[in-house]
Amino acid sequence: MDHRQLIEDVYFVMLYGGVTMLSIVAAIYLWFRKANAIAPEVTSPVRLRRWTAAFMLVCAFSHMWWLLGVYHPFTKDPMVCYGVLCLLDIVTLFPTMMGTLLAMLQDRRRPLWPFCVALLPSLILLILYIVGQDRVYLTSLYVYALLFFVAFTLFMVFAVRSYGRWLQDNYADLEHKEIRMSLLVLAVFLIFFAMYEGSDTGPIVTYLLQVDLAVLTGLLLWRVETLQELVPDTPQEVTSAPIPSNIGPLLKKNCEDAQLYLQHDLSLTQLAQVIGTNHTYLSKFFTQQGLTYNAYINGLRIRHFMRLYQEAVSGHRTFTALQLAYESGFHSYSTFSAAFKQNTGKTVTAWMREN
Repeated sequence: MDHRQLIEDVYFVMLYGGVTMLSIVAAIYLWFRKANAIAPEVTSPVRLRRWTAAFMLVCAFSHMWWLLGVYHPFTKDPMVCYGVLCLLDIVTLFPTMMGTLLAMLQDRRRPLWPFCVALLPSLILLILYIVGQDRVYLTSLYVYALLFFVAFTLFMVFAVRSYGRWLQDNYADLEHKEIRMSLLVLAVFLIFFAMYEGSDTGPIVTYLLQVDLAVLTGLLLWRVETLQELVPDTPQEVTSAPIPSNIGPLLKKNCEDAQLYLQHDLSLTQLAQVIGTNHTYLSKFFTQQGLTYNAYINGLRIRHFMRLYQEAVSGHRTFTALQLAYESGFHSYSTFSAAFKQNTGKTVTAWMREN
């Protein structure tokens, strides 16, 4: 495809320039603004804000050097110019993209360097192509890049699933901690990569690449602003001794009888501190019971909701299910409804109708 001819399309230039400016503004906003505009009550992860800002800034620079490469190529050979521009993208765009995805997972800090090392063969193939100008190297590069991103996608899917299990094991309230958005961002990133790889096949793909980048920018802003920062617990040293036998009674006294489960955002660590035991022991206790921490707390909250409902019906008091759910410790009705159906096998409406 003739990129110079595409750049002369006024509509494409407007879209191209708009996406570039959007990336710059979003990067500046994320880098310098500390509080959230979309969800002021949420404290965003600083690491994620910085990685996202870096990715958006690199996207803007990538737009600029591709534009310069089309209008003012630094060499008379267009293929060499194309190879150098791709080289710049590989060493800047893809690492910041992967760093942003990894920063969304807060159960532990996953290193980026193994993926950067895995990118080295693509750099070598690209350099060989620039020097030898043999399209065999370019074809090999496309194949390797495809295999790399398939492998990285599989890694991210398993990492997100692991992150979801960690959330279930450590937090009762999953609002602002959801993993669905992370999978959606991953999907849009993959579309971005696919279109980037095929951007030399026709103007339509190049147009769609700009649209996808605009959507990705908005989606990343939403993800950063609505994701609550979580601090993983430092693993505590425990012996191989059996779990203390008094954890069950301590939970009954300090959590169930004291109705501690009504506290919003009660974490496993906080509960362990209240009952005076070790975070790791408490986690192992729930595992032995075949429970996640999330299921344990929400089970108590649902039973509390049922009691409140029976009392309200017996006392002929006016109420709403939303009001009772909030009084039972739930942040939102959607979370309550999903937990209720998972716990009882019935919808809230069906259960209330039967009772």
